[in-house]
Amino acid sequence: MLPKPEAKLTENVFDIAIIGGGINGTGIARDAAGRNLRVYLCEQDDLASGTSSWSTKLIHGGLRYLQHYEFRLVREALIEREILWGIAPHIIWPLRFVLPYHRGLRPAWILRLGLFIYDHLGGRKLLPATRTLDLATDITGRPLKAGSTIGFEYSDCWVEDSRLVVLNAMDARANGATIETRHKLISAERENGLWHMVIVNQITGQSKSIRANAIVNAAGPWVADVLSGKIRANTHAKIRMVQGSHIVVPRLYDHDRCYIFQNSDGRIIFAIPYEQDFTLIGTTDRDYIGDPANVKASDEEIDYLCAAASEYFSKPIERDDIVWTYSGVRPLYDDGASKAQEATRDYVIKLDAPAAQAPLLSIFGGKITTYRRLAEAALEKLSPYLPNSGESNWTGKKALPGGDFDRMGFADLVTRYQHQYSKIRKDIIHRLVRAYGTRALVILGGATTEDHLGPFFGATLSAAEVRYLMTHEWAMSSHDILWRRSKLGLRLKADEVQSLDAFIASEQQNSLPDTITPNVNGVLPHKAP
Repeated sequence: MLPKPEAKLTENVFDIAIIGGGINGTGIARDAAGRNLRVYLCEQDDLASGTSSWSTKLIHGGLRYLQHYEFRLVREALIEREILWGIAPHIIWPLRFVLPYHRGLRPAWILRLGLFIYDHLGGRKLLPATRTLDLATDITGRPLKAGSTIGFEYSDCWVEDSRLVVLNAMDARANGATIETRHKLISAERENGLWHMVIVNQITGQSKSIRANAIVNAAGPWVADVLSGKIRANTHAKIRMVQGSHIVVPRLYDHDRCYIFQNSDGRIIFAIPYEQDFTLIGTTDRDYIGDPANVKASDEEIDYLCAAASEYFSKPIERDDIVWTYSGVRPLYDDGASKAQEATRDYVIKLDAPAAQAPLLSIFGGKITTYRRLAEAALEKLSPYLPNSGESNWTGKKALPGGDFDRMGFADLVTRYQHQYSKIRKDIIHRLVRAYGTRALVILGGATTEDHLGPFFGATLSAAEVRYLMTHEWAMSSHDILWRRSKLGLRLKADEVQSLDAFIASEQQNSLPDTITPNVNGVLPHKAP
């Protein structure tokens, strides 16, 4: 064990400073704060503004990773499914996936074997097991082309990915962590056993100094930039940026099952019911070079997804059907794989801790499904350099904000709140409970009519909800609200967004500190949908 640097603990020194407000950064912040460590986290944009909001929205073991023999990763992820469902049942829930057999690709017996392993490799207690389908008679065969006769149905889970990030940040803050969005690391140097960091407020341009016993570099696609340009340290980045793009089209079928389709190039895509009225199709895997902030779905990727889905659905998917596209960059550890889809999705943690100097921990890769285990592993690596802390295995036992109800009781919770607020439309209550769980009551408060929540900006979005998001969830722009805290951007019209912008600007002027001055329309720079 390396010797500890001399700890200099004062009120102005944090135990851990975390760079990056994605799922890994906020997950580590939550775990560390819950262990009574003093935590600081800065994010240069909004929470989940990078990779963590552009995923396929799945909590899954990763069926396709079995063919690359990543059994440890798949087992860990399979165990995590029901743990995460238990702590956040409002934003995580079970899905059933249909895998049609495609003649000429993987044999049916291989698919059966893979799903048998998937069912038994780790932790499945409540999720239903795999079953074989006759697609000629089952409802799931109706949207597919004639000739699809055999399919296999198995379980995984859905997650509202960016909301999972926010909930981890909220719980970290509730346990004492300092969470600052729109704050960017400028530099960090070791001095007298501590990290001395310079942080700049992205809105005001004002800078400040932060001192910490340890730094965690969880900057996602920017992890290499932090190492090469911000921090003086000895860790060398081995990162492979892989782009994943998705398309959203009007709902393609009426049932609630998802599809996983094999393609002749060895890749797979999903087709998933999305936001009630749409179908989400993705993802792609290709190497990406450039600024991750500028990534967008390419024409080639869009054509690929349309063609791949059309290989299975009886109704072809055309470019004109697409209502939205999104794309993100996965910061994978470069393991030398020849193809982007073969690069490991496992996380790699690198510790740079010269004798008697403050440690730096850098995070490479990882899946949203295993973020909680990654956080535990990261803190275990840092434990020799940190003061005594509390329980190390707690994050899978305590509900995330709003998730303090039985995982099987979502429908009952909705019914109870609809009865309690009987003068408010049922669809408003349902959406609020799905997004906020029991914390929907914070938004609804003492409202006895819809007027008490208003004005409304469209698609059931009320002023009461916007104020809640600004006060409790770090939302500062319409984009934060419409594309990360929700996906209501799919529904609001341009004039409704303008009204929302004006309302946000007015609220900011009235309630935010004088040091935070939004631009003229209250909207910060963002990645356009």
